[in-house]
Amino acid sequence: QVKLVESGGGLVQAGGSLRLSCAASGRTFTSYTAGWFRLAPGKEREFVAAITRSGPATWYTDSVKGRFTISRDNAKNTVYLQMNNLKPEDTAVYYCAAKTGDYSRLHYIYPYWGQGTQVTVSS
Repeated sequence: QVKLVESGGGLVQAGGSLRLSCAASGRTFTSYTAGWFRLAPGKEREFVAAITRSGPATWYTDSVKGRFTISRDNAKNTVYLQMNNLKPEDTAVYYCAAKTGDYSRLHYIYPYWGQGTQVTVSS
């Protein structure tokens, strides 16, 4: 099992940047695929990005391609989401998640979740 804690959220102006961190405890991230999801009011939980344990290989939802970058530092047991050129529609609670096995965009496949960090983008 692994415990995940997100940090780095906050209030930013449109066009600005934030870097989210997801720190793991209880187990190293080395053996896990990690994903970022977001939940905005009135919307379904949405896949944002994922990164595999080796390679690493990455995936992004279309709306963030070219703006967001997911990365991981296995030595620090930490996964990052660099968010550039933020837009008001990016406003949401962002959650880090982890799973064993291959990449997936399906949130219900991920058994381990952080508490979430609020990202608010003003216009």
